[in-house]
Amino acid sequence: MIRDKAIETLRIEAAAIEALIGRIDEEFISATETIMNCRGRVAVTGIGKSGHIGRKIAATLSSTGTPSFFMHPAEAYHGDLGMLTERDILIAISNSGESSEIVNILPVVRRIGAEIIAMCGKRSSTLGKNCDYFIDISVEREACPLGLAPTASTTATLAMGDALAMALMDEKKFTSADFALFHPGGALGRKLLLTVGDVMHSGEDNPIVRIGATAKDALFEMTAKGLGAVSVVDEHNKFVGLVTDGIIRRALEKSRSFIDEPVEHIMFTQPLIISANKLAAAALSVMEKHKPRPVTVLPVIDEKNFPVGMIHLTDLLRQGVV
Repeated sequence: MIRDKAIETLRIEAAAIEALIGRIDEEFISATETIMNCRGRVAVTGIGKSGHIGRKIAATLSSTGTPSFFMHPAEAYHGDLGMLTERDILIAISNSGESSEIVNILPVVRRIGAEIIAMCGKRSSTLGKNCDYFIDISVEREACPLGLAPTASTTATLAMGDALAMALMDEKKFTSADFALFHPGGALGRKLLLTVGDVMHSGEDNPIVRIGATAKDALFEMTAKGLGAVSVVDEHNKFVGLVTDGIIRRALEKSRSFIDEPVEHIMFTQPLIISANKLAAAALSVMEKHKPRPVTVLPVIDEKNFPVGMIHLTDLLRQGVV
């Protein structure tokens, strides 16, 4: 019985969403275009469960490039309508279209001059008759066995809100970099905003030796800076190679005599490198995809071939670039 009711609920709600596909009509497109051309912001309002859904829709719109906020209709009736201007658009959510808190503010919204988009289940309702654009979110029935608790209707409203937000996002050519700009504190922001230059070891922390220095000198510099590698530069301070702790270990297995030889005898002359303006996530990708085995360190080289820094795998992991 528990399983049957749960499955029935999901089927009812899935059917409610499926029915929305046929309602992406010219009026939906016109409403979307109106929001695209909005010179102000989009206010979303709703009461009860519709209000909870409205908050989520406003948040989704804001994070995908459409400046939006939620306005509680009861508070709006007692002063918060001052949030609205004639440049704004109001998305009013009410399945019945007769929620008194919504209906009460419609005349004032009209006087302010903001356009009204109704997300409503009844075009013949007060809200349906007093809007500029009507988006049909009606459902055949609620999943609630009593037919009372908003279930399928709130699911349909949320899905239609997502459809609207994604259509706007696509029309605005909203990019992953734009998305990250609005999410700087999360893992996504770190992946999409953090650059190699933000993470790399530079200045005194950047391990460098000049060509002609011995392998012992490189080992001391590598140990002092703690990155397991050292960049090698020529007499003009241009990058010419890389010595890693792996090179040192492999050389030690063969002979100890190399330790007093010039670094150019053992260095990589064509190592993997990266530039400071690349995303930190790109550096991680370069490290992981190297064959036959991943690398843990990358010299950071500028456009004039100067080694301006070095980045280690642990730096990326510490910053959450995974």
